[in-house]
Amino acid sequence: VPSFPKCVISLLLQIPDDEKGYKLDLFCVPKHYEEDLDQVIIPHGLIMDRTERLARDIVRDMGGHHIVVLCVLKGGYTFFADLLDYIKALNQNSDKSVPLTVDFIRLKSYCNDQSTNIVKVIGGDELSTLTGKNVLIVEDIVETGRTMETLLSLLSECNPKMVKVVSLLVKRTPRSSGYRPDYIGFEVPDWFLVGYALDYNEYFRDLSHICILNENAKEKYKV
Repeated sequence: VPSFPKCVISLLLQIPDDEKGYKLDLFCVPKHYEEDLDQVIIPHGLIMDRTERLARDIVRDMGGHHIVVLCVLKGGYTFFADLLDYIKALNQNSDKSVPLTVDFIRLKSYCNDQSTNIVKVIGGDELSTLTGKNVLIVEDIVETGRTMETLLSLLSECNPKMVKVVSLLVKRTPRSSGYRPDYIGFEVPDWFLVGYALDYNEYFRDLSHICILNENAKEKYKV
């Protein structure tokens, strides 16, 4: 059984509730979304720098042990790809390296901008392949925490050797169950955010920056 060093608590970057963000016209935003967004909250460059640091923290803690990196689709795919690119770069240029394989799962708990409190797991039958493995779950955002708690409960039934979770965003919300990932990129206010593969009814995944969705857009793209 491999022994893992005790993880140092990963620092996070807190976006305050009174954050004003940045005007859209300071950045390259797709023209078809210009009327749908209030402001840019986390520019793409800042996302990338923070992701690079998360990769370094993960390699520091898990280096030398084979890890199955489990991407939570769909929202996590861009963060997942960029995080793996940084880990691969560290593998090539550091004293520690992390042997990686990848897998994918899809979870669904939202309709429009509201959580349904019902978590649908697509691809859950494949979780049995993670028995005895060291697993790193890559998520885009943790809001109430119930979705991740459901996934972790399902994973525990498969008896993985170790499970860690990295989430790009964690939302400050009174609806939170109190769950916190092992690694966090940004802690954000209780806003509905889109971009960098975070969607609203499948729109806005093609937006590079993380932005606040305005009320008109919620109605415009409602299903």
